[in-house]
Amino acid sequence: MEWQQLLGFYQVVRLGSFTRAADATFRTQSALSQQVKALEAELGCLLLERLGKRRLRLTEAGEKLFSFAESVLGRFEALKEELGDRQGLRPGRLSLAAPFTTLFHLLPRFLQSYLQQFPQVELTLLDRPQAVVLSLVKEGEVDLGLALESLVPKDLAARRWLPVETVLLAPPGHPLTRLKRVTLRQIARHPLILPPRESGRRRLLEEQFRKLGLAYHVILESTNVELSALYVELGLGVGFATLARGIAPPTSRNLVFLPLPHYFKPDHLAVVRRRDKVLSHHKRAFINLLFGDTIP
Repeated sequence: MEWQQLLGFYQVVRLGSFTRAADATFRTQSALSQQVKALEAELGCLLLERLGKRRLRLTEAGEKLFSFAESVLGRFEALKEELGDRQGLRPGRLSLAAPFTTLFHLLPRFLQSYLQQFPQVELTLLDRPQAVVLSLVKEGEVDLGLALESLVPKDLAARRWLPVETVLLAPPGHPLTRLKRVTLRQIARHPLILPPRESGRRRLLEEQFRKLGLAYHVILESTNVELSALYVELGLGVGFATLARGIAPPTSRNLVFLPLPHYFKPDHLAVVRRRDKVLSHHKRAFINLLFGDTIP
């Protein structure tokens, strides 16, 4: 088995196409096809099934080889970064995805401190909804993600960071603010400002509405708690927000925050990464900084 054969197979599977893999590896489609056939001949089994002209499907053996290739190539990239860090030959890279609220409220002070210690690191930050964050981590498009622990699939590694609570946002004087204990039945009587349908919290909330047989009206879908807070303040409706310890509520807004512990279990913001991903020194250092650990 040759290195370029393994790399070519990995790119074909990752990109789902010989054409795109050829562009990524600067080789012809014919050359990549020959590399895959050579691997199949050496291993004595079929790795890829071609379904029509454009669809590829991994066999069971192909899945095992792809997992092996991911691990080997990931370790090789980590090794190159580690050696580059130590010898000063090239800057390290760190990519991270998180929702807007986390990037806006929580990370600035950590990033400022981190870049003071690692000024050579090329940093890439992506503002994405939580479902997209987890997808980017899973696909290896980013090194780290920040998302709710309850949403992290079991095939990803999650390290619990900050506790969070779900609250209801309402303007002062709203009828719900005069209640000792707010119920979903009472909430459903008012226009709602909710996250998009793909949001885990949205699905959880709608499931509870359905169980109770409640009709409700969504007047605004928003991925941004700041935007939700603005329209709640304007009296458009009531909204939901997940606030982490360390995130100050949007105090610039004239709002009331109503806790809902009887509907939403305690949760945590977690640092998420792939289980098979080997992190180089400067990436581990960023995680250590978040948790207040000593940087080796």
